[in-house]
Amino acid sequence: MPGIDSIIGKKLGMIQVYSDAGECTAVTAIEAGPCKITQVKVKAADGYDAAQIGFGLSKHLSAGEKGHLKDFGQFKHLREIRLETVEGLKPGDVIDVTQFKPGDKVDITGISKGKGFAGVVKRHHFRGGPKTHGQSDRNRAPGAIGSTSTPGHVWKNMKMAGHMGDARVTVKNLRVQGTDAAKNILLIEGAVPGGKNGLVIIKKVISS
Repeated sequence: MPGIDSIIGKKLGMIQVYSDAGECTAVTAIEAGPCKITQVKVKAADGYDAAQIGFGLSKHLSAGEKGHLKDFGQFKHLREIRLETVEGLKPGDVIDVTQFKPGDKVDITGISKGKGFAGVVKRHHFRGGPKTHGQSDRNRAPGAIGSTSTPGHVWKNMKMAGHMGDARVTVKNLRVQGTDAAKNILLIEGAVPGGKNGLVIIKKVISS
């Protein structure tokens, strides 16, 4: 599809594949598309060029959503993709895995797994305190956080315990290991953000 370098997908899980030489590679299977362009935005009218694409089937839509998607289908997920130009694109165009081929590099964005409230050792990989000289309660403690009398307060963004995970994460330059157009499957070498059935956005890296 000219002008569109991204597709929405659903993470299915990780598997192992073997090459003809017997080498084993861990890959992530993603159900990618088919997606449909539901809206095209142009710089003259909207201030920027973008395409809104839909993915997945929804059984329940609001009246506003039904009106917006009345000519295209009932999509569960809608995402807007910023583009350099929307020339040649129109609502109703379909995007599928055929635009990817083995060896392509992609950036994948998803929501990482939530880990709840975590301490500094797990969250920031702190070493922890000494385990000798009577300090039996300092093994996983952060240590001092103050800055003495100057500036006299705790610095903003100090690494401390807190909510870990459940954040938007992008992993760059992953390699496409294979595709299955009949089943809309992309095989990506390595791990991608999120858990099973998590939504991801796959963007092809355009080499200069």
